[in-house]
This record gives sequence, structure tokens and C-alpha cells, in this order.
Amino acid sequence: MLIVVKALLAQQTGPPVSLTISQAVENSIKNYPAIRVSQEQINAAAAAIQLARTAYLPKVDALAQVNRATRNNVFGLLLPQGVIPSMSGPVIGTNNLGSVWGSAIGGLVTWEPFDFGLRSAGVSVASAARAQSEAAAKKTQFEVAVATVDAYLTLVAAQETVRAAQAGVDRGDIVVKTITAQVNAQLRPGADQSRAEAELAAARTQLIQAQQAIDVSRATLSQFVGTDPSQIAVVTGSLVQLPPEQAPAALNAAANPAMVEQSAVVEQARAQLRVLERSYFPRFYLQGAAYARGTGAETNGDRLGGLNGLAPNFQNYALGFSVIFPISELPSLRAREAAQSAAIRSQVARSEQIAVDLRAQWNRAVATLNGARRIAVNTPVQASAAGSAARQATARYEAGLGNIDEVAEAQRLLTQAEIDDVLARLTVWRGLLGIASAAGDIRPFVAEASR
Repeated sequence: MLIVVKALLAQQTGPPVSLTISQAVENSIKNYPAIRVSQEQINAAAAAIQLARTAYLPKVDALAQVNRATRNNVFGLLLPQGVIPSMSGPVIGTNNLGSVWGSAIGGLVTWEPFDFGLRSAGVSVASAARAQSEAAAKKTQFEVAVATVDAYLTLVAAQETVRAAQAGVDRGDIVVKTITAQVNAQLRPGADQSRAEAELAAARTQLIQAQQAIDVSRATLSQFVGTDPSQIAVVTGSLVQLPPEQAPAALNAAANPAMVEQSAVVEQARAQLRVLERSYFPRFYLQGAAYARGTGAETNGDRLGGLNGLAPNFQNYALGFSVIFPISELPSLRAREAAQSAAIRSQVARSEQIAVDLRAQWNRAVATLNGARRIAVNTPVQASAAGSAARQATARYEAGLGNIDEVAEAQRLLTQAEIDDVLARLTVWRGLLGIASAAGDIRPFVAEASR
């Protein structure tokens, strides 16, 4: 039964799927939740534009009501409020609880024929918000792509480290077997065997740590590509070789998605200021109303019986033009404009800070790349020399001219030199990734790495 379950699980998981660096970027942009969040924010901003455009449409209100109420009307002032119902008609001087039917139905159309650009400014704010959301989505996509490539390079580095560490374990195992045979033949002291076994154990520990780094790197990469870690197998391709040497292009900070998003934020803040600047103007409303009312009360106070007043039986219509001017809002508008202007200056300063940070990031990436290339030229020499030293130390030991310490030290240096050699080449690729990240476009990098 256990064998059957294992077989079913193996069929469900399947073998690891080879994933190129370009496929990893494509999958991350398609699957990472943060990108879907940004896309829905764009959809919400697009809906906000449509909402702002509805301000151009006339406002139409309809009303219908039926009531049963007393008819006692009084003379006098009532301050504006929303609790006591209003009553129309003459004061009849009665005060009793007799009630009559009342009804009303009507419609009111209100349209603002011109507004000194206020509604247009509102649409501009909504459009600027959408542009900012789109820029934020592109920035998120770019950041996810960069993080995916970085995780991919980390996994490649871990795999290459495992290969070098495994080679060290294999060499240590050969040394242990050789010394064990010599110790058994009483040609070498037992201390040599113990030292060789200790070095082998240290090499295995280094290998286990490298394998652990692979598992961690796979888990990190799977976070972006949406694939189970056990199903990821990266394609090293040209990543284990030195990329062609070419001078990096000049930095254009304005093209970086972070800078594009910040520019959209500045434009959105300016659009909001334009709304405030157009708010202190008269508001003109063209209005039309048609309504009908019914009542079961006569003007002399008599009540009509039956269902009189339950249906509207008096009709009216009206056309008018209203002007509203918020005279007292000038101080508050001035204060809001000052606050918005300060917010704009803050966002402009933020843009300048982003440009400075991108320049510093680009300079660091160039310095990293230049240093990495020099190191990558030197590490093959180091690895070759370490290999020769390991062979010579082994030969001296077998000839009885050296000791086990020399062999162990030479083997350890060789393993480290091989690890340094492969990591040096990958560091060059990381330098190129840093330059592409600062420039805001990693497509050329991905194309070069996919060869």
C-alpha cells in the first residue's frame, strides 16, 4: 500500500521542469499577487474617470409620497432643520387631531451649463490617478522581475557551489581511502587517517550547507514564479560564463519605473491643485421641475371625506436659473491651496531624491561590475594554481616528503578556489543586473543571459 501511495505522489509531482531566466520573469509577472493588486487599482482608477465625467450630466431627482396628517398650520418662523415636516397652506386657526390624505409626485432636473473648468479639472484628477496607478503597476512589474532574476542568479550560484563542494568531497574521499589503506598496511600513522577523515567531514558539511542554500533559493524563486520548489530546475546557459565586455550606457533616470511613477504622483498633485484653483467661482444651475399634489383639506379648514387627497390633483411646473457663490469659503480654499502647493513641492523634492538614489545605485553597480570583471579574470589563475598545489602536495605526501596537513590545506584551497571562480563570473552578471535595474530596463540583460 505504501509503495502505491508513493507512486501516486510521484506521478502527481512529476519531474522538475527546466525554467529559463526569461520564462521565470514571464511567470512571475503573470502569477505574482502584487501585480494583480496593481492591475485592480488601475481598473478602480479607470472607473473613477467615468465617475468624474458623470458630473457633466444633468441631475434628475424624482419623488412620490402619500401621507395621512393633520392640517393645523401656524404663522411664524422655523429655522432650517431636518426634523419637523414642512406644511403649506393658509393659517386656519384650528388645533385639532383630525387628519386628511395628502399626496405628491414630481421631478427635478438640475444641470450646470458652465463651471469655469471645475468639472474638467475633476476629470483631470481622475485621469492623473489612473496614470499614477498604471505607473505604479509597471514599477511593481519591474521590481518583481528584478527580484525574480536575482533569485534565479542566487539559485544558479548555489548549484555551482554544490558542484564545487561535491568535487571537494570526492577528492577528500579518495585521500581518506588511500591513507586508510596505508594505515592498515602500517605505512602511515593513524593520526593521518583521523586528520583526513576530519577534512572529509568538513567538506561534507560545506556540501550540505551548499545544498541547503539550493533549497532556500528554490523556495525564494518559487515565491515569484508560482511553482512548487521541488519542480524548479534552472537552466544555467551562459550564466556560468563571462558576459561580453562592453561599456554601460549612460543612465537615463527619467526612464526608470520608479521615476515615472513619481512623475505621475507629481502630476496628480498638480491636478488636485487645479481643482482647488477653480473652486472659488459661482456655481450656475439651470433647473426645471414638474410636480402635482393632492390634499383632503379645504382652505377654510374643512375636511373632504373618503379618498380625497390620496391622488395628486393639482399640477405645477417651474423653470429657473440659480447662482450659488461660496463667499465665506475663500480663507479655507486659500489654506487648502497652500497645503497642496506644499505637497507638490514635497513630491518634486522626492523626485529629485529618487534621481539621486538611482544615480548612486548606478554608480555602485558600475563599480561592482568593474571589480567583478577584474576578479573573474584572476580566479581562473587562482584555481589553476590551487589545482597544481593540490596535486604536488598529494605527490609529496605519497613519496613520503610531505605531511597530511599540507595535503588537507591544499585540498581546501582548491575547493575554495573553484567556488570563488564560478561565483566571480556570477558576480559579473549581478553587476550587469544592478546596472539594468538602475536604468529601469532588464530586457537586454534577460536576452543576453538567455543565450
